[in-house]
Amino acid sequence: MANRTDPLAKSIRGTNPQNLVEKILRSKIYQNTYWKEQCFGLTAETLVDKAMELDHLGGTHGGNRKPTPFICLVMKMLQIQPDKEIVVEFIKNPEYKYVRVLGAFYLRLTGTDVDVYHYLEPLYNDYRKLRLQLNDGKFTLTHVDEFVDELLTRDYSCDIALPRIKKRLTLEAIGTLEPRRSALEDDFEEDEEKDEEDQLANGIDSVDLDKDYYRARSPTRDRDRDRKRDSHRYRDRDYARDRDYDREYDRDYGRGRDRDRDRDRERGRDRHRLRDEDDYGRERDREREREGRERERRDRERGRRSYSRSRSRSRDRKDRDGDDRRRKHRSASPKRRGDGPEESRDEPKKKKEKKAKKDDGTDHPDPEIAEQNRLRASLGLKPLKL
Repeated sequence: MANRTDPLAKSIRGTNPQNLVEKILRSKIYQNTYWKEQCFGLTAETLVDKAMELDHLGGTHGGNRKPTPFICLVMKMLQIQPDKEIVVEFIKNPEYKYVRVLGAFYLRLTGTDVDVYHYLEPLYNDYRKLRLQLNDGKFTLTHVDEFVDELLTRDYSCDIALPRIKKRLTLEAIGTLEPRRSALEDDFEEDEEKDEEDQLANGIDSVDLDKDYYRARSPTRDRDRDRKRDSHRYRDRDYARDRDYDREYDRDYGRGRDRDRDRDRERGRDRHRLRDEDDYGRERDREREREGRERERRDRERGRRSYSRSRSRSRDRKDRDGDDRRRKHRSASPKRRGDGPEESRDEPKKKKEKKAKKDDGTDHPDPEIAEQNRLRASLGLKPLKL
């Protein structure tokens, strides 16, 4: 019940006034402690006291997007919908600047286009300082005229989407809004009158025509001329603002494209670098395998050569030993027959040697076979029998 809109409230822009605030922000306001404790049971008369206690403005802040008291009071005004006269008194209050800003923000949400320009443009002459709480919870300094310019020119303010309003030039063209009168126009007129008096007092002949022109000038025509000049000035300011906005948008868009292009280029370089490193790693592994196989092949060949060399050496050693034994055997002097017991003692030995010679095959008629049998006899092998 505490969050329902006043039954006597009128719909704003075809909807419930509280629906002008987004649902997420609206639910956060309903759950806020300031809303539950300070805004409960407020009326249009008691709301002024709470507005006078404000010391800063802003939308939401912190990690959980906590709403500020300023935005809670705006929500309360949408709920109770005070009369237009009360809101106008808020705006015209010269003492409390936050009360003035609160009324201006509420009128920007609920007022018509003509009322918005009519009541908010005079606040351009208010240069008092305001404390604005940012989204990160920190405070910054702004001014009343800057905040009013944000309400008239921006689409978002204090985390609330502002309703769209027509351009001032459009309202002037259709005749619903008069050209804006500058607050310095009276000062300009006073300066012109002083210049005229000085020129009349000095009696300068060169400006007689100008004096006659100023003397015969109509105040209504001067006022119309000044209003046209101001309207052209503000039209040029709007055009310049739009042009600056477009230029900033193009610059930001170009920076974003350049940033994306640089990021893609860096990714391509990293991809090629990784690919080159992988190829280098594969080539290095392949080279290591090739060197290992070559090393194994050399070791096998070295082993074969050493084995064949050792076999040939042992064979040559055995051949030399066999030749030496045969040479010693041949060089031994034979015993004469009939020498008594010694001759009879050597006869069995000679028979055995004869028999061994016959058995080892060294007396084979084929010289090649005899040579092979000698070699086999030196190695301790059986002779060839062919």
